[in-house]
Amino acid sequence: MDFSELGHTCVVGMHWGDEGKGKIVDLLTEHFDIVVRFNGGGNAGHTVMIGDDKFALHLLPVGVLSPGKMAVVGPGVALDAGRILEEIDALAKRGVIVADNLRISDRAHLVMPWHKRQDVLSETALGSGKIGTTARGIGPCYADKMYRATAIRVADLLNARALREKIRQVAAFKTKLLSACYGDTERLDAEAIADEYLGYADRIRPHVCDTTCFFWQAIREGKRLLFEGANGMLLDVDHGTFPFVTSSTTSAIGVPAGAGVPTQTIRTCVGVTKAYTTRVGAGPFPSELTDEVGQYIRERGHEYGTTTGRPRRCGWFDAVAARYAARLGGLTHVAVMHLDTLTGLDRIGLCTGYRTAGGDLPGVIADAAVLEQAEPLIDYLPGWKQELRECRRFDELPPAARGYIERLETLVGVPITIVSVGPERNQTLIRA
Repeated sequence: MDFSELGHTCVVGMHWGDEGKGKIVDLLTEHFDIVVRFNGGGNAGHTVMIGDDKFALHLLPVGVLSPGKMAVVGPGVALDAGRILEEIDALAKRGVIVADNLRISDRAHLVMPWHKRQDVLSETALGSGKIGTTARGIGPCYADKMYRATAIRVADLLNARALREKIRQVAAFKTKLLSACYGDTERLDAEAIADEYLGYADRIRPHVCDTTCFFWQAIREGKRLLFEGANGMLLDVDHGTFPFVTSSTTSAIGVPAGAGVPTQTIRTCVGVTKAYTTRVGAGPFPSELTDEVGQYIRERGHEYGTTTGRPRRCGWFDAVAARYAARLGGLTHVAVMHLDTLTGLDRIGLCTGYRTAGGDLPGVIADAAVLEQAEPLIDYLPGWKQELRECRRFDELPPAARGYIERLETLVGVPITIVSVGPERNQTLIRA
């Protein structure tokens, strides 16, 4: 894989998020000029290891960690203004200064206090039928984006008088709505919220611009764009395991709208998956392991949410879902992460199909209730005992590990060009 030959590129997750996209974006960033977040919000968590330093980013594009690169938050992002400023301040304390290298779209929608409150109240009201959100207000923010009348965008931050009046109107409406729907008795303090967000405006203003024009000019100048997806394709609001999904378009399909670039911009799409599969929150997961093997994978892989700290559900690699994602996303390359986590297992399973009482399923179907009842069809391959973190070339892997990767490649139908055997940049194997 010759990174220098890649055109404008998108990095997306192939399962339910947490695949390791942050490391791949970090790996690729040196070959690009601009790194762009095009979807999601503070519900995402990208972890990057640089030497002994661990960075966990939620809203800032991974590109802010690379000197000389521009990082852009696109219009498709649900922006938590307070959260992104906290991230900027946290990086500053560690010597990473975010200044002229950050742009924020004036069209991005703002996550407001009422969104977070509604997220919590809604999940509580749903009881056992809850979706399993991160309670970061992302879904309610996107809902207001579609409702339009109650939406507030970054551009609104730049007009203090208009923003204060809009917050008064929306806060009054939301107070009534939350009371009527959920019995919430707490009144939203519009003046306090306006003061808070106008404070954010003073700090965010220097970064705000029309990113659509910014991208157009950058492309004209021959600069290379790397689009950083949040969440995973099986959490896509249209194509994922609905309703247990996020509220944005998580595949390369979402780049043109979420960033504001022409459809033909993307030339390369790298799908990221673990060597096994994980999921956080509710929803179907046919290959889930609830036994000691699942716990083994969780502990070796440190499978706890970057954003929430919740333990992730772990299972065998789901090749059915991965193949679906590869087709949906138009993947040209696949990166397999956490291969080292599987070291020590006598045998390793691969989910190659779904079976129900009514027969075999054709793939990832729309009916989540049926998927939840599906049993996985598992093929087993031999495991390996050799630790992999010192391997620096693919041919240094033990034969069983190489065979496992080759089997994944056959099942997914897309070349696996990157294999990760540890969290650091140099623990990444590039296949020709």
